[in-house]
Amino acid sequence: MLETFRTAGEAIRSHRMRSILTMLGILIGIAAVILTVGLGKGAQQQVRDEINKLGSNLLIVSPGSTTTSGIRGGRGSASTLTMSDAVTLSNAAVAPDIKQVAPVASSSLSVVAGNTNWTTNVVGTTVDWLTVRARNVAQGRFITQDDVDQGRQVMVIGSTVSSELFGQRSPVGQTVTVSGNTFSIIGVLDTIGSSTTADEDDQAVIPQTSYASRISTSANRSSITTMYIEATSQSSLSAAYQEATNALTTSHGVTATNRDFSISSQQSLLTTATSTDQTLTVLLAGVAGISLLVGGLGVMNIMLVSVTERIREIGLRKALGATPSAIRRQFLVEASSLGLSGGILGLTLGIVGAVVLPHFLSQPVLISPFAAAGAVAVALVIGIVAGVYPASRAARLAPIDALRSE
Repeated sequence: MLETFRTAGEAIRSHRMRSILTMLGILIGIAAVILTVGLGKGAQQQVRDEINKLGSNLLIVSPGSTTTSGIRGGRGSASTLTMSDAVTLSNAAVAPDIKQVAPVASSSLSVVAGNTNWTTNVVGTTVDWLTVRARNVAQGRFITQDDVDQGRQVMVIGSTVSSELFGQRSPVGQTVTVSGNTFSIIGVLDTIGSSTTADEDDQAVIPQTSYASRISTSANRSSITTMYIEATSQSSLSAAYQEATNALTTSHGVTATNRDFSISSQQSLLTTATSTDQTLTVLLAGVAGISLLVGGLGVMNIMLVSVTERIREIGLRKALGATPSAIRRQFLVEASSLGLSGGILGLTLGIVGAVVLPHFLSQPVLISPFAAAGAVAVALVIGIVAGVYPASRAARLAPIDALRSE
């Protein structure tokens, strides 16, 4: 076997340029597969991260639609959710798999600071909003239960609002005016950027009671626009969904066919958002796979040429006692060596590309260890398969015919 490997190595080295061009086909195919799959996984991870910016183990409850003069409004146009719904779902006896509920009433309003103004999303909510939405406070503090109970006119703003109204100055301790009401800024939220729905840093959070008494224009001051529900764990998300659906269906006096609310989960959002990425990844990987197949045909072609060129050598080896299996093994080792070398070089190029490409693209490239190992294994298999026919052809040559060949 050692002699077989030595002979195969000498044969490859004696035709360096041909061997390099043969490996190039495998190299490009492997690198293309690794990078396309890595780009697809990177895109899916990016979408997953943006979905998770909404919060962890999250359910989002939205009101239903309205119908006015025969015209049906869009989803969320009705005012069917109230603070009492949030209280109901917060009851562990009603929904044991729900950890926390953050009711939200919001509207787009102009926030004025001195001579500067900025239109942002003003959110009225409770103290649980911070943990349910998986946010942190970068400066100052968040609203407390006492702020909610007393209806204090305090506000926590996002980094976008802070930079637009105050520039580089610290906003904590400053006052702003919203709809003719003065609010004191007590904190600034950490920066998380945009999610799939909006700029999460472009909002101002105030106590729900302050929103209801100072900001809301709704006839029902206890109405809310959204409820964010945090399940106790990822595994209990489905149970929390069912509990919330049953509780709201019962409390609203509706049935499954005419519910006046809708509930979406992180998983459904993630599935919808990543379906296109998955389809595109499969398509691109298929194209890259075709290039890998072409590389395998290149290996077979070169090995057939090698057999043709070395007919006299094969005849001499057989005349000296080499068995057909030894001849077959020699050419299979040559072909598999070309495939394996191309696979390793392709893997190296793919890893380098995964490091370099994110500097030019706006998304990460994730290399899966399983995909990397699989790519090298595929390259080796392609080399072996591509060498089977040439090796078998060489093994079938009769010594006298091979020695007589010119």
